[in-house]
Amino acid sequence: MKTPFITIEGPIGVGKTSLAKAIAKRYQFHCLQEIVEENPFLGKFYNNIDEWSFQTEMFFLCNRFKQLEDIHNNFLSHGKPVVADYNIFKNLIFANKTLNGNKHNKYLKIYNILTEDMPEPSFVIYLHASLDTLLKRISKRARTIENNIDPQYLNDISNDYEIFIDRWEKEHPLIPVIKIDGDSLDFVKNDEDLMLIFQQLQEHLTKGEKKQ
Repeated sequence: MKTPFITIEGPIGVGKTSLAKAIAKRYQFHCLQEIVEENPFLGKFYNNIDEWSFQTEMFFLCNRFKQLEDIHNNFLSHGKPVVADYNIFKNLIFANKTLNGNKHNKYLKIYNILTEDMPEPSFVIYLHASLDTLLKRISKRARTIENNIDPQYLNDISNDYEIFIDRWEKEHPLIPVIKIDGDSLDFVKNDEDLMLIFQQLQEHLTKGEKKQ
């Protein structure tokens, strides 16, 4: 099996970074965290999506491309496992939601060029939760730039994730997706819930080892 590369995905506030850190600690994997608050356009984006969507999405794309290039060169290619709190395919989910017409076409061209030789994950952990749960967790972490998130926008993104993940599974049958219900499992507060996720994770890691 190739060096384990786990990506965690799901809508805003679902707990991707918390789970990535927990996995990294347990398995001694390198933890790759996406750049969020450093995006200079994000606060403006939440205030005016139409005006600032292209700048916001391009910043995320370029930074994620650089991060993935670095972990490939410095970790994966040297046999060092990585867990990331995002998969770069999330760029398509958000771009499809926020960009239109010529800007969307330009974005897709750049996305396809940058991601054509990016490392693929061994498997994806997909976290999903209800809108109420997402709003509570976003409020709890109290990021200033998220103060103006429209609940309808968040709900739409959650629905878009569901549609995208279903399609992605069909298009990538060799990359398993572990689906975790964030409403029924609170792996941040409950160690037993976290252990259940570790058990599923271990099963996939063991399967990968047997394929060697």
